[in-house]
Amino acid sequence: MNVQILKNKIHQARITECELMYEGSLGIDRDLMDAAGIIPYEKLLIVNATNGERLETYAIPEERGSKTFCLNGAAARRGSVGDTITIMTFASLDADTARQFEPTIIILDEKNNIIRRKKPQG
Repeated sequence: MNVQILKNKIHQARITECELMYEGSLGIDRDLMDAAGIIPYEKLLIVNATNGERLETYAIPEERGSKTFCLNGAAARRGSVGDTITIMTFASLDADTARQFEPTIIILDEKNNIIRRKKPQG
């Protein structure tokens, strides 16, 4: 039996842009994607702590060092610039592997700088 388990998380990110007239997705600074272990075009679950909205989309890389989190397309209606969001990815693992798995988590400050990180051992 496989279970869905948290793989990666970016916590307390601030939305920097919203672009309604775009195909869709969440643009993320490539440095922050790498730090969290998120792969370009990977499926995301986004939780908006400011307004309670939840949505699924995918990650697209933005310019390195930009600190960008841009909601694109219809997703742009689920948040506003300045909103605080959590971005999560999940993996399907067998139950024994899942019990040993540790997600990669980064926590950001109000300017989208990493203030804390938790990476798996090994």
